[in-house]
Amino acid sequence: MNLITPVELPAGLPAITHAQQLLLLGSCFAENMGKQLSENAFRTDINPFGILYNPLSIARALRDIQAGRVYEESDLFFYRGCWHSPMHHGAFSASSPTEVLERINSRLQQAHRQLENTDWLVLTFGTAYVYEQAVSGSVVANCHKLPEKEFTRRALTVDEIVSEYTTLLNGLLSRCKQLKVLFTVSPIRHVRDGMHANQVSKATLLLAIDKLQAIFPRSTFYFPSYEIVLDELRDYRFYADDLLHPTPLAVRYLWDRFAETFFTEETKRIMEECESIRKAVAHKPFHPGSEEHKRFLGQIVLKIERLNKKYPYLDFENELIRICRTPLN
Repeated sequence: MNLITPVELPAGLPAITHAQQLLLLGSCFAENMGKQLSENAFRTDINPFGILYNPLSIARALRDIQAGRVYEESDLFFYRGCWHSPMHHGAFSASSPTEVLERINSRLQQAHRQLENTDWLVLTFGTAYVYEQAVSGSVVANCHKLPEKEFTRRALTVDEIVSEYTTLLNGLLSRCKQLKVLFTVSPIRHVRDGMHANQVSKATLLLAIDKLQAIFPRSTFYFPSYEIVLDELRDYRFYADDLLHPTPLAVRYLWDRFAETFFTEETKRIMEECESIRKAVAHKPFHPGSEEHKRFLGQIVLKIERLNKKYPYLDFENELIRICRTPLN
């Protein structure tokens, strides 16, 4: 008995491996899948600007990364006791402009240094609606709870998105010959728009991606995260209390489907070894300072060293830091 409508996964896509560098930008899928990739020792950079929702803000973030732009105090504004960047998530905001700029430019320069070696660019579009500053007409990534009268809200068209990304991708692909771009659409519904307007918004994103795939058939790909959550996980038990965001179980299911699409058997074996290391590091001992626990930590370090010798590109920095910080007496 089949109790779900299975979504056909794309076949023949290039594999994602631990040896590759990934950059993820966009809405919650980028955050959720990025976290899963990082926990499994993939080399990932996740949302250097914080969560981004609309295609134009994601495109501008990519242009800033490519140019290695340095933000200045004139790029910020002060509101409700904090300095903010209209291009960044509130996690970058602070009471001091110096602190904000240090956070912004540090992350941006890190992403800039890695961009030319990036193998996969994973872009998740959340909504086709944008907020434009009423004075300048510039699209903002985050309104930071400024009064609505300071913005004009409108929906992007398919042609606007396609035009923006055609120019952007031509530039990126000419510099980064190995680059592959994976598009996804966030399954989270923007109910503020109303259900019909939300569907129109998602349809606009899907149509734009479809056109971009036709323009760049060898470099762009699509993963159906939107369709999997809405068609395979229709039951509300897969949603959080707001009935919009997926539960951890739904995220895990989506991750399994993602792995099924992009990972080879060797990659899955590496992931199993990485998971055993992660679980061992997370283990809470009854006697942290005992000789037995010291030997246990030493065995984990040896396992990491053996795995890194075989796969030198695996990233276990967080695990090693945690081991080093474990009290031994």
